[in-house]
Amino acid sequence: MQSHPYSWNYIPLVLQILVAIGMGCSMTTVSWLIGRHRNSKTKLEAYECGIPAEGDARGRFSVRFYMVAMLFILFDVEAVFMLPWAVIYRKLPAITGSHMFGFWEMLVYLGFVLVGFFYIMKKGILDWASDKADL
Repeated sequence: MQSHPYSWNYIPLVLQILVAIGMGCSMTTVSWLIGRHRNSKTKLEAYECGIPAEGDARGRFSVRFYMVAMLFILFDVEAVFMLPWAVIYRKLPAITGSHMFGFWEMLVYLGFVLVGFFYIMKKGILDWASDKADL
């Protein structure tokens, strides 16, 4: 039995990458070759969601927009921490000595998250119906 170098194991991956790049380039080239190139004022005009563009794109946004984005990241990270905990919950006695230690630790974590959630609810950050929130 003849063995080959370890780097040969990467040949399928390299071939897949080359095929993907080749297909992308070839589709773009063929589209450019057979497509029409007639630009008009209407064609070059900005268009989004069926609504003509109005005003300057560099307008100011409400700070609530950024707050909601940060809150989304915060609660997304919460889910990232809870999923592994839920997966290994039954194995916690072997790791920590008891189920209850891991349970109380997660309860403390969720308590901190809930305090933050109630704080943002009290501040009205998620209440988009009102004009202003006390930030």
